[in-house]
Amino acid sequence: MRIAVTGSTGLIGSALVRSLLADGHEVVRLVRRRSRTGVQPDGTLGVGWNPHRLEIDAAALEGLDAVVHLAGAGVGDHRWTEAYKREIRDSRVLGTETVAGALAGLKRPPRVLVSASAVGWYGQTGDRVIDETAPAGDDFLARVCAEWEAAARPAADAGVRVVHPRTGLVMDRHGGAGARLFPVFKLGLGGRLGSGEQYWSAVSLADEVAALRFLIDREELSGPVNVAGPDPVTNRRLTEELGRVLGRPTLFAVPDFALKAVLGQMAVEVTGSHRVVPRKLLEAGFRFRHPDVESILRAALQGPGGTAAAAG
Repeated sequence: MRIAVTGSTGLIGSALVRSLLADGHEVVRLVRRRSRTGVQPDGTLGVGWNPHRLEIDAAALEGLDAVVHLAGAGVGDHRWTEAYKREIRDSRVLGTETVAGALAGLKRPPRVLVSASAVGWYGQTGDRVIDETAPAGDDFLARVCAEWEAAARPAADAGVRVVHPRTGLVMDRHGGAGARLFPVFKLGLGGRLGSGEQYWSAVSLADEVAALRFLIDREELSGPVNVAGPDPVTNRRLTEELGRVLGRPTLFAVPDFALKAVLGQMAVEVTGSHRVVPRKLLEAGFRFRHPDVESILRAALQGPGGTAAAAG
């Protein structure tokens, strides 16, 4: 297949591109730097776009089989100032509007757009088990996710099958939360965050990539699809398991007030709770390589992740 990917240099995007190339697919990268346009050393094709200006080389997208849209500013990359909150929102909504609008205008649009979202769509849900039928939340990230998903509507109106993978906490030692957590725990300084009773819906990078490829292939899947391991656990349980896997103590704890002092509003996401299960994936026959917290953490520590083929 010929598949375009945005966010192709991020943790998930780079792993997805490696997986697709390994199986002989042609990959088109949507890139913002002019130096990255044209044919790249790995055989991918760089096509220019500027999501903040709603600009894209639409002609280069003709004849695609699929688009996987992952681009967006990292939620945990900076303290949540008002300016950075606008960047979180605009990078997702404007980027999706750009991609969806371009696909809607093509003579030969792709058959599927896999347009990223996140479990933050549900807001803070405590210890309730949440699947794709649950209503939207009303905090900052929930509102962003709602706009993010709605921005893909032009592609769906043009007949493109649109899927929104609502992704949980992707664990890998090379990036994301894992790159920050694991070094601290290896030093024996790790511990629960806040009360530790908040649920974290984690997924291994390999399963994340496999799920994205599964969504490309499965014609019956559209709309929101939760991409998180089938056994969400509390932060306390994840902390204990990580200490056990690493053979390190987990005696330290960071209280809520300290998290708020350091992280500001972003502390809500660290101490908030998302007990999300992947009902639609499981019903469609997806099989997780790493279904529980121990296997997720061991996979994340071994690395590199993300080269798994689609499960089915």
